[in-house]
Amino acid sequence: MKRYVYQTRGTCARQIAFSLDDTILHDVVFTFGCGGNTQGVARLAEGLEMDRVIELLKDIDCNGRGTSCPAQLATALRQVKDGVLKPVE
Repeated sequence: MKRYVYQTRGTCARQIAFSLDDTILHDVVFTFGCGGNTQGVARLAEGLEMDRVIELLKDIDCNGRGTSCPAQLATALRQVKDGVLKPVE
């Protein structure tokens, strides 16, 4: 299993950490953000395939910001797929 840390942009959450077992998402943790919402997203995404999470969350907008905490998780996963976001050592 590989662990990733993504620095968010345009949201209250500052960072998202998560693990991938091949393409299955585990252990999502948002740093800051709306506690109930980010915990809910993390629990719902647990055990899902990353492409499914990307599809579900990619277009969610928070108060006209053009992004959201869930959308930032989708962005992080997309960056993993594209080889931009590397696992932490």
